[in-house]
Amino acid sequence: MKEIIPAVDRNLLKSELTEKSFIRPTNKAHNEIYVIDAHSSPNTMREIGRLRELSFRSWGGGTGEEIDTDEFDFLKKPFKQLIVWDPEEEEIVGGYRYLSGRDVEFFDNGQPNFVMSNLFEFSDNFIKNYLPDSIELGRAFVQPDYQTTKRGMKSLFALDNLWDGLGALVHIESKTKYLIGKVNIYNTYPQLARELLYEYMNLHCPDPDKLIYPKVPITISEESKKIAGVILTEKNAAANYKALQKTIRHIGTTVPPMFNAYIGLTDTLRMFGTMIDKDFGGTYESAIMLTINDLIESKRQRYIDRYIFYLKQKLNERRAARRAAKIAKEKGKS
Repeated sequence: MKEIIPAVDRNLLKSELTEKSFIRPTNKAHNEIYVIDAHSSPNTMREIGRLRELSFRSWGGGTGEEIDTDEFDFLKKPFKQLIVWDPEEEEIVGGYRYLSGRDVEFFDNGQPNFVMSNLFEFSDNFIKNYLPDSIELGRAFVQPDYQTTKRGMKSLFALDNLWDGLGALVHIESKTKYLIGKVNIYNTYPQLARELLYEYMNLHCPDPDKLIYPKVPITISEESKKIAGVILTEKNAAANYKALQKTIRHIGTTVPPMFNAYIGLTDTLRMFGTMIDKDFGGTYESAIMLTINDLIESKRQRYIDRYIFYLKQKLNERRAARRAAKIAKEKGKS
């Protein structure tokens, strides 16, 4: 593996994180959400690439390169980068990249040029009826310094801050109905725990319409299927999930944070199967789709409605400022 590049100068980052790219403050931990792209903010893109590689290597993945950026970051219409910025430490906490289905280019065979396309095929049904209303999310990360208790509340709410960003995103991209993307499990994660999780997902998050499917799907061992048949006996997904969590804890680990987060966002999550990404440290990549209208109400209120409230507050502040300026101007004339 190549040595990861040194950190980008913070002054360069701050010069690119402007009011124009600012989206919202986070609900917790006093952080900030920005959206940038590689063309407008090359230094920030470089730091994102550094932190991606640092984060993914810490879990056994990564590209092995000195920086994790690729052609999708530099397309003519590039993937945008949603990041959480810690203004106190002047560091990027974590981020996502995303692209609207309305902006995606297509290969000669009719498949969309999404990041997922290297591992998954998209059905004609998906391309016609879902893709125009979808956003692909990817490269989600929380950098190592915020994965432990080292940064206190900043660490505790790092992932929650990312959801604040996604809540703003789905409000801004108001025509979007679906979020799609890959969620991964590193090959250092115990096989039995991984396969039990997949069996739970196959049971409670199926894709009956075959919208998306893996090019070379993984297989689940017969032993794992038998154990899943013993522990996943309830018709209720929540009860089965508790049983799954308990079993995985007995194995000596926990459900991966991203899986746990997505499962907790909606009752209609779809999983489209899993492949091994040999170009990314042999990680197990599962394709999923979240329907925005099906978000659990408490999550909608927390991540979307609070952003709408923030926008209304800012609008009222601007109106009040204009009124005050008008009054001051009139007094000056008298």
